[in-house]
Amino acid sequence: MGVSPLRFAIIGCGRIAQRHAEHINNKAQLTAVCDTVPEKADALAQQYNAKAYYSVTDLLKDSNSFDVLSVCSPNGLHAEHSILALNAGVHVLCEKPMALTVADCGRMIQAAEKNNRRLFAIKQNRYNPPVAAVKQLIDDGKLGKINSIQLSCFWNRNEAYYANSWKGTKDLDGGTLYTQFSHFVDLLYWMVGDVGEVQAMMGNYEHTNSIEFEDTGVVILRFANGAIGTINYTVNSYEKNMEGSLTIFAEKGTVKIGGQYLNELEYQQIEGMKIENLPEGNKPNNYGTYVGSMSNHNLVYDNVIEVLEKGASITTSAFEGLKTVEIIQKIYAAASK
Repeated sequence: MGVSPLRFAIIGCGRIAQRHAEHINNKAQLTAVCDTVPEKADALAQQYNAKAYYSVTDLLKDSNSFDVLSVCSPNGLHAEHSILALNAGVHVLCEKPMALTVADCGRMIQAAEKNNRRLFAIKQNRYNPPVAAVKQLIDDGKLGKINSIQLSCFWNRNEAYYANSWKGTKDLDGGTLYTQFSHFVDLLYWMVGDVGEVQAMMGNYEHTNSIEFEDTGVVILRFANGAIGTINYTVNSYEKNMEGSLTIFAEKGTVKIGGQYLNELEYQQIEGMKIENLPEGNKPNNYGTYVGSMSNHNLVYDNVIEVLEKGASITTSAFEGLKTVEIIQKIYAAASK
């Protein structure tokens, strides 16, 4: 794939924006960046020879200078920024979570439809080689009926991670499932389908001074197709991430995808076959003191460009982004009963 003539802008010049800028620069053109902290916008703009803006209003006044806005702002602003951009006539690539409520996701989808623009949701874990291989097995019927699924998310996010940040606030962050583990919840929906019943218990054990919500949770799910599942999650794994794993017990096999971030096929026992020769995945996003999810944003950008230039099919639709938010919203509602 050569360099695309598409022009991109980024709103929100924090950690993840650096990753976006790098991939945009490799594949297309970064023409504008925006952040309410001028130093952040200026630094990123200078690095990629883009124009810096300090408010979404000023950025969108010049919306004819870019084709796609990559929304990398705090979770609680995703809906507002996406809708403003769609109404200004540009396509939107929105970081996870798509928004903090199903209602906001719906408003985003309506704005995309009304303005005949594309709204892309980012779910980069779907591209992890073992995840993609297991999804293919499910789609091909080789595992048969899925009976149960267990999701374990044992990470570390220390006080420094939340210090002087929007992270940890109810309004802009929303909760641990939104910021840390929405990619994992997406995989449950992608592999097993809609969630019906939910029960949940949560607590804040180690972050009472730094975050306004839970740092640990236990969830029981019943899916629409009858399968049952659990999510055990925490950001209290001592000093470092321990694992992110997904175990599926199905009629014709048992599979466990593990590693710190669903990057390794740890166990498989499948009727009449074996998954072999998996390509090595991309390395995770490394932020120094902690490691994030697998970094597959390059594949996300490939898809955005192919959809907009060649009419290819979208790998993660806004509807699927909404579904992740719907499941997380159900979990939080169940925990507060």
